[in-house]
Amino acid sequence: MDVKVFRTFLELANVRHFGRAAENLYLTQAAVSARIKQLETFFDTQLFTRDRNNIKLTSAGERLVGYAETMVMTLQQAKSELSMQSGKNLQLTIGGAANIWDAYLQNCLSQVTDTFVGYGFIAEVMSREQLHRGLLERTLDMAFAFEPIKVEELESKKVTDLMLTLVSTDNHDSESAFSHHYVYVDWGVRFAAEHNERHPNIKAPFLRTSTARIALDFILEKGGSAYLPLSLVKPFIESGQLYQVMDVELCQWPIYMSYRKNSTSLEAITQVKELVKRIDPLTSYIVQQAGDVLLTE
Repeated sequence: MDVKVFRTFLELANVRHFGRAAENLYLTQAAVSARIKQLETFFDTQLFTRDRNNIKLTSAGERLVGYAETMVMTLQQAKSELSMQSGKNLQLTIGGAANIWDAYLQNCLSQVTDTFVGYGFIAEVMSREQLHRGLLERTLDMAFAFEPIKVEELESKKVTDLMLTLVSTDNHDSESAFSHHYVYVDWGVRFAAEHNERHPNIKAPFLRTSTARIALDFILEKGGSAYLPLSLVKPFIESGQLYQVMDVELCQWPIYMSYRKNSTSLEAITQVKELVKRIDPLTSYIVQQAGDVLLTE
């Protein structure tokens, strides 16, 4: 089945109008209708209900959307990687959770790209499930996560430790810090268990989030406290905008790099692994610059 047929299906599912779909795809309405008919014949089911200009997806059409998006995206990614690889020694795809990019991986990417001159790189923010699937489906070369991905085909190695510290916009002790706008950042199941053990009697957080940058931005604007990576908040501590809560110990949180044992890019992946193990956790360039600006004001 030609992937163009699935692109047509997704466009019609999005705009719900044959004429607009045809215009957006630079096709005739007859061509759009023919491609949808081809899909319906192939799957032996109706994908759309048509009542004049009122077009709706059937239940089968709704289920097909996810599969069609995956097929189109996978082909586009393969095409992009192969075209980008032209003139490059190697193309490497790096994935990590948003918090890991903010606190560690962004700075690593800067140094890795400086070291591996002539290589091509793709950087992706992904959930743990997406990282796992990307490695197994060979659309991802390296995955960075707070826990090892334990699958026989994969190798997982600790590359560094991330230090989490409780910070506040006021020079509080822990009791005061937790009482005003405490933002709970979800650092995973292990962190939740340790957090409950350390602070069993605190009241419910003012805000919960899965992203450190949301927590940082919120407390800088509204005031409050949160457990955040020392690498992320260091510029703001130095500028006096944040304070470490000194009666709370740092949390040491490992970061693991996972990759396929039989990857065709194993030599380059191993070199990247050894390089990032030597890189101290630092936050992204833009956050470092924000801290530097505050220091000069």
